[in-house]
Amino acid sequence: MPLLKKDDCHKELSSLDGTPKSPSKTSSSATTESVRPAPEAELTRMQTLIHLLKCNIGTGLLGLPLAIKNAGLLVGPISLLAIGVLTVHCMVILLNCAEHLSQRLHKTFVTYEEATMYSLETCPHTWLRTHAVWGRYTVSFLLIITQLGFCSVYFMFMADNLQQMVEEAHVTSNTCQLGKTLVLTPILDIRFYMLTILPFLVLLVFIQNLKVLSFFSTLANITTLGSTALIFEYIIQGIPYPSDLPLMANWKTFLLFFGTAIFTFEGVGMVLPLKNQMKHPQQFPFVLYLGMSVVISLYICLGTLGYMKFGPDTQASITLNLPNCWLYQSVKLLYSIGIFFTYALQFHVPAEIIIPFAVSQVSESWALSVDLSIRTALVCLTCVSAILIPRLDLVISLVGSVSSSALALIIPPLLEVTTFYSEDISCITIAKDIMISILGLLGCIFGTYQALYESTQPVNHAIANSTGVYA
Repeated sequence: MPLLKKDDCHKELSSLDGTPKSPSKTSSSATTESVRPAPEAELTRMQTLIHLLKCNIGTGLLGLPLAIKNAGLLVGPISLLAIGVLTVHCMVILLNCAEHLSQRLHKTFVTYEEATMYSLETCPHTWLRTHAVWGRYTVSFLLIITQLGFCSVYFMFMADNLQQMVEEAHVTSNTCQLGKTLVLTPILDIRFYMLTILPFLVLLVFIQNLKVLSFFSTLANITTLGSTALIFEYIIQGIPYPSDLPLMANWKTFLLFFGTAIFTFEGVGMVLPLKNQMKHPQQFPFVLYLGMSVVISLYICLGTLGYMKFGPDTQASITLNLPNCWLYQSVKLLYSIGIFFTYALQFHVPAEIIIPFAVSQVSESWALSVDLSIRTALVCLTCVSAILIPRLDLVISLVGSVSSSALALIIPPLLEVTTFYSEDISCITIAKDIMISILGLLGCIFGTYQALYESTQPVNHAIANSTGVYA
């Protein structure tokens, strides 16, 4: 039996046909057709664009000034643009492979996991065909780890900002001028704030329909846009001439840049689900190019201007460098609200991988109880993971290096080779795909090593995950 199986009550992101498949029986798989979402659940072009923007604009955005610092004023923006272009290119590769396989197998659509398995089933290598199902399991595992990793970072980010807003309220001023840093002793443990947020997130993830979530996604985009505008409003004031800033940083810190940059492009796991949910899926490439152009431009501008503004003092989150006044405290509030609603979107992917399989193992009368129980347990798991995380910046880099790079840069090019190898794929395309995968693999290995190494080094915990207080 495959890892995933869909019941009629679960026709969301990762809709499958519910028929047991064997990796050696491609012909039988090809006769089964995936189920389209109900018409009332289909997404319009604007709703899809909103989801795409929200899936890519998360906590990683706030760490981009530090990422540029880790790469250098010249190398950073160029590398960020290159990684963005490569990521979008790999998204397009994934879309093309999924469309080709769905046509070959006469299915309405295929998911990332299915595309990997079906592609391996038809490749010329006997061993890969025999073990094709493990391609599916691997992608499913990476999607779960990546998306739950995002959710854990979101949990930490929201709790940390809630703690700051509550406990710094008595020293927050009406004058927004940067002064000396004051280190406050926390009144309540950060775990108290995580437990405060926990029940609200549990209720939020009970919403399973993406069309309903699009309303919350719109709110998230509005609050994120408002907070980002306030950040830009501050950093563009009096930017010093960057003559003293290095154009190229140390290669060790560049590895941290790679992990942060890949983490920031958070939406690769949502590409196929969003296309499969669209009312007119053929319009998705336009939505993808438009949305990702906006995202990449925003990343480069905020990262570069933020580093130019704060220079060597650039912190793990750009909110660290904002003055502690009510106006910029609202940045934390607005961004936290946006991240709160984005949590549900990122949670949707692992939920739709794990829950259908679990529900298929019980009777229909227990289906709803199992569904809600697993959702609750997964949210609690991200909460526990957040409690165990020591540093926000290193976790972002670690998640980006380990799983995000595999899903965004390593697997899609290899998928293109295995999918089109029997159809006279050009040597240039093969060479290009191998180079991209090698780049992603090297970034994964060295980025992971550097993040783990940095996590063992002493750090000033007073500012590791906090925004500080400015008088």
